[in-house]
Order: sequence, then C-alpha cells, then structure tokens
Amino acid sequence: MDTQNTDTNRFLSTGVKGLDEILGGGLTSDRLFLIEGEPGTGKTTLALQFLNEGVRRGESVIYITLAETRVELKAVAQSHGWSMDGIQVEDIIPNEEILHPDQQFTIFHPSEIEMGMTTQRILDAIEKYKPSRVVLDSLSELQLLAESPLRYRRQVLALKQYLSGKGCTTLFLDDRTALSGDLQVRSVAHGVITLELINQDYGSERRRVRIVKYRGIAFRGGSHDYKIVTGGLQVYPRLIAAYTRVSATRKQLSSGIAALDALTGGGLDEGTSTLISGPPGTGKSSLCAQYVYAANQRGEKAAMFLFEEASNNLMLRSAGLGLDLQPSIDRGLLTIQQVDPAEMAPGEFMQAVTDAERRGARVIVIDSLNGYLKAMPDERFLTTHMHELLTYLGQRGVVTILVGVQPGVIGGSMSTTVDASYIADSVIMLRYFEARGKVRQAISVFKKRVGLHERSIRLFSMSSAGIKVGDVLTNFHGILTGVPTFDENQCHVLFDEET
Repeated sequence: MDTQNTDTNRFLSTGVKGLDEILGGGLTSDRLFLIEGEPGTGKTTLALQFLNEGVRRGESVIYITLAETRVELKAVAQSHGWSMDGIQVEDIIPNEEILHPDQQFTIFHPSEIEMGMTTQRILDAIEKYKPSRVVLDSLSELQLLAESPLRYRRQVLALKQYLSGKGCTTLFLDDRTALSGDLQVRSVAHGVITLELINQDYGSERRRVRIVKYRGIAFRGGSHDYKIVTGGLQVYPRLIAAYTRVSATRKQLSSGIAALDALTGGGLDEGTSTLISGPPGTGKSSLCAQYVYAANQRGEKAAMFLFEEASNNLMLRSAGLGLDLQPSIDRGLLTIQQVDPAEMAPGEFMQAVTDAERRGARVIVIDSLNGYLKAMPDERFLTTHMHELLTYLGQRGVVTILVGVQPGVIGGSMSTTVDASYIADSVIMLRYFEARGKVRQAISVFKKRVGLHERSIRLFSMSSAGIKVGDVLTNFHGILTGVPTFDENQCHVLFDEET
C-alpha cells in the first residue's frame, strides 16, 4: 500500500536550525533528498544529525552504509558527543572473503551479482525496521555497481518509489567520487543540498551550503556559510534585510557629552549607522566607548565586536578615561567579542551580530572596518555583506557605530578603505593638527542623512577627566590638511586651558 505523504507543507527538521531556516522549514516528509559534496564537507555529520533528530522525536531511523563500518560511524558520533542508541545501522560492505580466489565470479560479472545482493539487503532492512528516516551512504558505491548510467538511474528511481511508498524521508549521500559530471540523481531527487569546501590562501578553510533545487518550496537561495564544530554542523543563513523590514518610532542616542550631541544635531539617530573615521590614535575607539557607556548608564544594552584591539586593552583604556565598562558587563548590559582574524566566515560574523540584536542590543560597535576587510582577504563581496547587515540593523532601530582607520597621521589623503557614502548614514571625522608646538585633535561631522548637524570643526581632547569636545576652531584655516594657518593673537585663549 502506498503511504506517501501528499501534503507538501509537512516538514521534518534536519536537526540543524540554520539549515531548516534556509529550507523554509525543513525537509518535506516522505521525499528523497540528495546531499552532495566532496569528502570532508560534513555529509556524514549532517546525516547523523538528521537521524538523531528523528530519535529525539521518537521515530524509527536507519543508516544504510555501503562504505563506512559501524565502528567508523560510532567514532564520528562520539566525536560530536552523540549516542548511536536508537539509530539502526545496516552496513552492506563486502567482507574479506571476496579476496579469496574461490570467491571470484566467473560466469556473471561481479557487479551484477553484487548489485542484486545490495538491493535485496536494503529492502530487507527497510521491511524489518520500518523507518521514517533513512540515510543511504553513499551513492558512489551504488553507481559503480550499476556501471551503466541507464541501470544506475533505473535503480535510483526504483529505490525512490519504494522508499517514498513506505513513508520514508530519505537522504542519499553522494561524495562525487564515482563518475564526474553525473546529474542523474539531481533530476530524480525532490531536493538537492550541496556542501562545498573552499581552501583559502590564509586562515581556515571556508565551508558553504547551497540549495540547488527544492520542488514546490520557496527556499533561501545563494551560498550560506557553515562550520563543523563539536556538536555537528552550524549553518549561518545569508542575511537578507528585505525579509525583516519593520517600522518604529525613532529617537536620538545621546553620547553623554552636550557639546558632542550639539555637533551631531542632537545625537545619533536610532536606525542609522555612523562611521567614525580618522588616523590611528585620534580617539575613534574611545569615542565608541563613550556612546556605549552612555547607553549602558541609561539601562540600554550594547555589543562591541573588536577586530584589532584586545578586549582587555579596550577596558583598560576606557577606564583611564573615566568610562568603566566592567559594571555594565557584570549587569549583562554589555558584551564584548574579540573576533579572531581569518577564522570567522562572513556569515558567522553576521549571525553573531544579529544574535546580539535579538538579545536586545540597541547600540552595536564594529571596530574596525579595516580589520573586518583584512580578516577575510579572500572574500570579494565583504562591503556588500556589511551593507546588508547595516540595513538589517537599521530596520530594527539599532544604532550602529563603525570605526574606519585612515592611512597616515598628519596631512595626506583623507580616503578610507571603504566607500563611506555606501556604508554609513553619518560620518564623524577625527583629525590631527599641529598648533603652538603640540599635536592636537579636531572633530567634525561630515555627513548626516537624518536631520541637521553642525558644520563647524571643534577641538577634541582626551584625559583622565574624560573626553572633551571644545570650542569651535574659528581662527584656523586648513585644519583638515593637518598643517593649519591661524592668527596667533586670536588663539591664545583657546589653547591656554588645554596647555
């Protein structure tokens, strides 16, 4: 009797949360799915997660292996902290007896007899355990036994019809080691999931998952990053800001410094991104800490992602400015994550940031854009990744602060490594300049999409008393060049208190 499910909206979880999200809910029950990828991409791990999810739900599950032994599968499971209890294993592997000369077939070709025996053992296992979830590993062995493409396709079609009729949701694993360029099973399968392993010039390898096809389901297309960690696959769905559009009343975020708020037109607007740009050492990260500290003092949550500076250095430097961030961390208002360069994929970073937003962070700092771009040098679309992330955060009403480091110290180019107009809604510029034998700093707002802001250039300084935004540098010309000209008589008062 054919018991195949006719409801295309009845899904089974794969056991991998991110993959279920990409698939639009999971795998349609009673269908055949192809998991393809070269050796080492995590197919066996994904298959075991799929079966363990079935065991957790009280279902009967079976792993039919044509290549790996029970001992090898158990070792994979133990490496992830899983138990094989509840997972039936049928290992259809030729034993050592076939090596004996008396066991060599002479009348029939060996593959003809082995194919028949293999198929019969698969059918017997299904009849015996009556599973709802089945994994067949791997198709390469079946393909080699079939020899001809016609026989292979007919065999797969027959298995598909049989397993679907028995109410089985089946994963066929294909390591692509048999016949190159063969697409027979892709056309037969209800869905195709491809796992890719990409070696990079530096750092850890990149892993990506892609849904090649999924009949009748609006899945999330494109490539999605994933990692294999203790506990299985972790998939990071590609962020699509258009899926999360929300509207809300927006207010302004105060820095806690009246002069700085006046310079930015009342503060940073919720739902906008601000790039704080300037040469090294001008106080960009300290200014970020000021905004985070002010938010925490109001009871708002914040998160900081550091690509360059160690978190303890940030804490010490901030404390030296009177901005003690430790109490905020102890109260759960602030999280600081130090990103390990070359070890984190863009998708994983996006997931970490969006998770911070879901936990309630209203201010998110990314320090710095330069470190982000250099941490993943082999990526071609990092700026697009970042733009999508900022759009998402903006739609959620988050204030995002980015740090951009300019080359040089005094004079020279004002350019950054990214297009500020494309990335940020507002730009705050910090700049060194020389006056009266000292190197001083200036601050100005170059751009603000939402609302008005001051066009003036103000004195900027940092000390144990905190960050100070001083008077407008009205008597100077050429401050942004780093070598200004000014009226010495008019500027004594301005610098006397700084001296």
